[in-house]
Amino acid sequence: MKKSILKKSSINFLEKYLNNSAPTGYEWTGQKLWMEYLKPYVDEFITDNYGSAVGVINPKAKYKVVIEGHADEISWYVNYITDDGLIYVIRNGGSDHQIAPSKLVNIHTDKGIVKGVFGWPAIHTRRDGKEQAPSLQNIFIDVGCTKKEEVEKLGVHVGCVITYPDTFHILNKDNFVCRALDNRMGGFMIAEVARLLHENKKTLPFGLYITNSVQEEIGLRGAEMITNTIKPNLAIITDVTHDTTTPMIEKKKEGHCEMGKGPVIAYAPAVQHKLREKIIAAAIANDIPFQRNALSRATGTDTDAFAYSNGGVPSALISLPLRYMHTTVEMVRKEDVENVILMIYHTLLKIENNESFSYFD
Repeated sequence: MKKSILKKSSINFLEKYLNNSAPTGYEWTGQKLWMEYLKPYVDEFITDNYGSAVGVINPKAKYKVVIEGHADEISWYVNYITDDGLIYVIRNGGSDHQIAPSKLVNIHTDKGIVKGVFGWPAIHTRRDGKEQAPSLQNIFIDVGCTKKEEVEKLGVHVGCVITYPDTFHILNKDNFVCRALDNRMGGFMIAEVARLLHENKKTLPFGLYITNSVQEEIGLRGAEMITNTIKPNLAIITDVTHDTTTPMIEKKKEGHCEMGKGPVIAYAPAVQHKLREKIIAAAIANDIPFQRNALSRATGTDTDAFAYSNGGVPSALISLPLRYMHTTVEMVRKEDVENVILMIYHTLLKIENNESFSYFD
C-alpha cells in the first residue's frame, strides 16, 4: 500500500482553510491562512491590490514558472430587503439556486456574522402538480425579522455577501467533503508541492511562483491581473473537473472522468502541447495514474487567462475529479489529491532552466 504524502498537519491546515469563508471579492482571510502555511517553504511573497497571493522560490531567477490555483468560493449578495424583512439575493459567482431552500447562511456585515436561512414553503401548502421550482425570483433569506428596519439594524444592507457555513468532513476514510473544494483544493495542492520541494531539499534552476489567484468564479479576473504582474515563462494550472459517473450527467457531452482514477489532463486550444506532453511523461515515469478530458474552445479555468497573457504563456491544466460541483457537499478522493500534487512536483523536476516550449525550436 502506497504511503500517504499528506501529513496530519497538512490535513489540519486543509480543514482550517476550507472552514474559513473566502467568497469572491473577499478572499483575504483565506489568503492570510494560506500564506501562513506556505511561509516556511518560500523565500518571499507577492500580493496585489485585489488579494491574489504568490509565494516565490528563487525570486532572483529570470526564468519564471507558475503553479496556480484559485482561492475564491461562490456566494450570494443581498440584493433587496422587503418591507416585512425578507431578503432577496443575486449570485456572486455560479451559486446554485436549486440547492438553496432550507440551507443555513452567514451574512457578512460590519457588525459580524448574521445568521439566516433560505426559507421555502412547507410541502403541505404546495399545490400538487403546480409546484414552483426554486429560482432566483423566488428564493429568499429569513433572518427572523418582520420589518426591513430590524434587518438593517442587524447591519445587513444591500451588497452584504452571503456564504454557507458547511464545514469539512472525511467520508468513508478517503473522501474529502465540503463547500469550496472548488478550488480551495487547488491552493492546498500547490502549497503541498512547495512543502515537498522543501522537505526533500530539491533545488530548482528557475523561479517558482506558487500562485493563489482571486476572482476566478466571476471570469478569471484575479489570474488576468497576477499574470501581468509575474510575467511568467510557463504556467501549470490546477482546478477541479466533474466526476461524470454520478446520475443525470451525459458522458457523450461531458466525457468520462471518475474519482479515484487519477488527475485529469486537459486537451484544449489554451493548453500548450509540448508542456502537456512533459506532464504526461512525468506521470508515466513516476507511475502516476491520469485521465484525459477534451475542452473545446476554452477550459473555463485560469489556464485561459495565463495562456493568452503577455504575448502567450505556455500553459497546461491538471484537474482534480470532483462530485457535486457548486454545492455544499463537493467531494474529492484523497488519492487523487495526492496524485495531482505528485504530478506537479515531478513535472517541475523535469523542467530545465530557460527551457523553450516553442513549436519552432
